[in-house]
Amino acid sequence: MNAVRMSTQHAVYQNLPTPRTAWSWDRAAIESWQLERLNLQLAAVLPANQFYRRKFSTNEMQLRSLNELQQLPMTTKDELVRSVDTQGMSQHQTFEASRYTRMHRTSGTTGAPLLICDTAEDWQGWWSATWQHVLEAAEVTSADRVFLAFSFGPFIGFWSAHQACVDRGAMVIPGGGLSSIARLEFIRQSQATVVLCTPSYALHLAEVAQRESLPLAELQVDRVIVAGESGGSIPSVRARIEDAWHANVVDHSGATEVGPWGFGWPDRPGLHVIETNFIAELLPVGQSQAILPSLATPEQLGAPAELVLTSLGRLSAPVFRYRTGDIVQASFSDRGDCNFLWLADGVAGRSDDMVTIRGVNLFPSSIDAIAREFDSIQEYRVVVSRSGELDEVRIEVEAPEDELVRISKRLELVLGLRIAVTRVASDSLPRSEGKSRRWIDQRK
Repeated sequence: MNAVRMSTQHAVYQNLPTPRTAWSWDRAAIESWQLERLNLQLAAVLPANQFYRRKFSTNEMQLRSLNELQQLPMTTKDELVRSVDTQGMSQHQTFEASRYTRMHRTSGTTGAPLLICDTAEDWQGWWSATWQHVLEAAEVTSADRVFLAFSFGPFIGFWSAHQACVDRGAMVIPGGGLSSIARLEFIRQSQATVVLCTPSYALHLAEVAQRESLPLAELQVDRVIVAGESGGSIPSVRARIEDAWHANVVDHSGATEVGPWGFGWPDRPGLHVIETNFIAELLPVGQSQAILPSLATPEQLGAPAELVLTSLGRLSAPVFRYRTGDIVQASFSDRGDCNFLWLADGVAGRSDDMVTIRGVNLFPSSIDAIAREFDSIQEYRVVVSRSGELDEVRIEVEAPEDELVRISKRLELVLGLRIAVTRVASDSLPRSEGKSRRWIDQRK
């Protein structure tokens, strides 16, 4: 390998600021860092990366300002899937196969699953380093015992969390291969102080604990880090989890093909974009041109937009101007604890999940926020269908019959829509430790 390129690659992992140092930077310092890291990444990957060399029509590029980033084409997951070679590898992978030590797979919830590989350098120097923002915000220390409430399948999220917690010096407790009641008993026995899982699974564990007369209040858990769904930044969902577990919720967001891009706080909903490791842009809903937040008008910042991300430092599988499909509303935080871009509602929904009912745009998070206001709803599912040229929505709930009218009225009051609510038998809807499948689109 060219010695200059190798030196450039090593420089990407050097001189990284600690999370709290970076959180204190002003906007000028953040954007100066981003431009420097972006140019390092371009220099390190373009000569070897077939996908982006072809997409950008060059193997050498340096930008004079972040504004020039907007002249480059955006990247979609469909492009990555279509670029897969005969060995199942997307051509946006930079190096030859022998350089990689880890392989994971996307969930396939929005298309065909995609294999993504990382080098040992990226795993330690980028994935784990980026995750430290999440753990720092959650105040995880070497005194903590972190329980990972999931099975170790092909999805990257909790594998990377495991590595980050080990690197932080915390005791890490794997909860794979166990039933929900066995996991609760293991949490009790191990005296875990932190639990990592999806919001849905946190609520499901609370449901099982209540059924089995296992008081969660007697556990040592005082923080629950959630990811994989939007519930961590939905106030009603957070409240349900915190009341059940007697613990604070910390939200987190990421994706296999992008990385662990967002972290929240134990005292509020919302997410920061980790701007030392990602450049964020906003693509207003219904438009074709993404903009840098610092160039956006106040109206553009406050409007729903798709989050577009460029990774900084993940050389083995970089993404430039990647359309995440996540719908957000952005602002610049004025709280003083972190100056990174702030998404007050976290991820409000997915662009491909949005459905328009009689002129009203609905996302899964809109329904979830209302459903979690009702302690009587054990589980629910939303079914989207089409009648002629019109989209329709109905909600199936595990709840008492006499609650249906109250639920319907609340939906109409908040959403301005009459939505059919039907009762289904208790324990008839699926529960999952992974991403919940509550949004069933029968139009496709």
